[in-house]
Amino acid sequence: MTAIVSGLSGPLAASRRECGGCTLCCKVYNVVAFGKPAGKWCSHCAPGRGCNIHDNLPAECAAFDCLWKTMPALPMHWKPDQAKMVLTVHPQTNNIQVVVDPGQKSAWTRQPYHGQLRSLAKSNMAKGHLVIVFVGEMATLILPDQDVQLGVLTLEQVVSVTLEAGPSGGAYEVKIFNRRATAGGQTLELASASLHPVRSAA
Repeated sequence: MTAIVSGLSGPLAASRRECGGCTLCCKVYNVVAFGKPAGKWCSHCAPGRGCNIHDNLPAECAAFDCLWKTMPALPMHWKPDQAKMVLTVHPQTNNIQVVVDPGQKSAWTRQPYHGQLRSLAKSNMAKGHLVIVFVGEMATLILPDQDVQLGVLTLEQVVSVTLEAGPSGGAYEVKIFNRRATAGGQTLELASASLHPVRSAA
């Protein structure tokens, strides 16, 4: 996981940080156990103070960690209550997910955040880690040189990116697949595909 934040190093921090007054994850994610939708504060959260049932969390909350807590190389300004977004690595896709506070929808477009998300894309796309920003269900793929609007992206969908060579510098082929359960397990069905010409270095 350390490679994911290479190039974004800040002042050296402890091996694991504490949340302190940050409670943004209690707002931006859904909590299935409570029927809590994403974008709404959890009824068990005291915003700015913490969880009122911290010693009796549902499994999905207990297993959650944001990259700011677990990756000491991530600069301090990425603390979610400052950045207004939470960075995680999705356990199934290995993508770097950026989930934005719906009250601050443009937070990810500000500097230094947008430039650093672009750096993450440059460093990690070849390793199989895509950088995808979520504002509600609307997703944006961050490529090394451009942003691609994906529209609504669900948990049943998979995104792939291939760099296709070409005489004018090549293009990124972005595909979205629907994941379907079958008698033999799972299969992927192509839902959409688009080409995005490589741009000069951003």
